[in-house]
Amino acid sequence: MIRVLLADDQALVRGALAAMLGLEADIEVVAQVGSGDEVVEAARRVRPDVALLDVQMPGKDGLTAAADLKVALPGCRVIVCTTFGRPGYLSRAMAAGALGFVVKDAPPEQLVDAVRRVHAGLRVVDPVLAAESLASGASPLTDREREVLLRARDGGTVSDLAKALHLSDGTVRNHLSSAIGKTGSRTRAEAVRLAEEHGWL
Repeated sequence: MIRVLLADDQALVRGALAAMLGLEADIEVVAQVGSGDEVVEAARRVRPDVALLDVQMPGKDGLTAAADLKVALPGCRVIVCTTFGRPGYLSRAMAAGALGFVVKDAPPEQLVDAVRRVHAGLRVVDPVLAAESLASGASPLTDREREVLLRARDGGTVSDLAKALHLSDGTVRNHLSSAIGKTGSRTRAEAVRLAEEHGWL
């Protein structure tokens, strides 16, 4: 029996995935959570074989939760399941230790097959997305530039960002300027949008 943990902030989607996987004789959904912050604690409690994680969730995103889970329970294999098949998400998921990356509009049998294959230790990635990821290359943003853009996504002045990040105003301006240049954008709002579209945030 393959023990699966599901993490998705949308209760309807989570329930549908649980119901679909529950129809399989060799798969049992042993836990469901609605935020990235709950993943490791739930996994420690139920010891799943496979964790199926959404990317965009409240608290920690699924990619951060995947990395944390890899440290906390190295034997638990991770599949990232997302609405957004962005190349940047794929490369970040692989860097976080995920073995699988599937999009939610994939046929149900493809997701079930991914759970079985990842449980067996195989890597499962949509070939079209893999090709796009190779073509687009790695994120040009540094960790700090990504952090500043993430904080800028919610708005606020440079001083607001600086206070939240415990940096000086000048340092925040430099990181924003660099991120704007690297994304080929004209404003920080456009830089945030472009970085999101590429899956770099």
